Amino acid sequence: MRLAIVSGKGGTGKTTIATSIAELEQSALRIDGDVEASNMYLYYNGENIDREYFSGGKVAKVDLNTCTSCGLCNKVCKFNAIDKGIVNELKCEGCIACSVVCPVNAIDFVEEKTADIYDTKIPHGNIIWADMEIGGDGSGLLISRMRRKGEKYETKEGLTILDGSPGIGCSVIASITANHWTLIVTEPTKSGLEDFIRIHELTKHFSIPALACINKYNINEKITREIEDYCEKNEIPLVGKIPYDEMVMESINNLKPIIHYENSIANLAIRKMWSEIKENYLKIQEG
Repeated sequence: MRLAIVSGKGGTGKTTIATSIAELEQSALRIDGDVEASNMYLYYNGENIDREYFSGGKVAKVDLNTCTSCGLCNKVCKFNAIDKGIVNELKCEGCIACSVVCPVNAIDFVEEKTADIYDTKIPHGNIIWADMEIGGDGSGLLISRMRRKGEKYETKEGLTILDGSPGIGCSVIASITANHWTLIVTEPTKSGLEDFIRIHELTKHFSIPALACINKYNINEKITREIEDYCEKNEIPLVGKIPYDEMVMESINNLKPIIHYENSIANLAIRKMWSEIKENYLKIQEG
């Protein structure tokens, strides 16, 4: 099974849930698709067995010996990334407009490093994650490359769990495609509800079956009911309602998945949710 865990906004508990489910299915392949804030690997003592250079695009490079400082490149650049041969790589989008107008062909484009992609071996399975360069773009290309890198570990009977980026951008699209399920994690706030609706529309557009989980559902039961009503109206299986639990913060501070806290009410709710997800999946498989 391929399961992506996403949310419309950050801080809803995606990583807490992803690490917990991965611990329940210990041989699971883990992919940390939240590349701009990778933290899943911090929960494990692992060994990096592979590192891959990743470039998501190119930036302008000027041959100052050829450049005549005519300023045409500066005039055509919509991002203010170049001025008389001096390139600000953090602003350059690689659009090549400057090279088109350069009268002396002084501008070329070179690969820009976006991230290092790591394959980390842990006691049970592997984690694929990325260490971004400063100013790097957490693009869909990077997520797709990470997923391809993990394909060699996938089996028909096994689990691939992807902790996705928040929002509805390209990296999220790359995270949810080609999955059996997408678990949308939300919280009972007005912004949480609106963001939940946005990302559900995204999964619906790409025909990816969606499941719903309301984290900290008991902090605002009125909005929890609104989310439940939306799920019922749109036929989204609500597989999990996780109560607010102060032990979750302790687990994060200790980098210890919450399912290892026996007295945690969140632990029990996540275990119940995972059982329901597997039950839904088996029903689909059986036809």
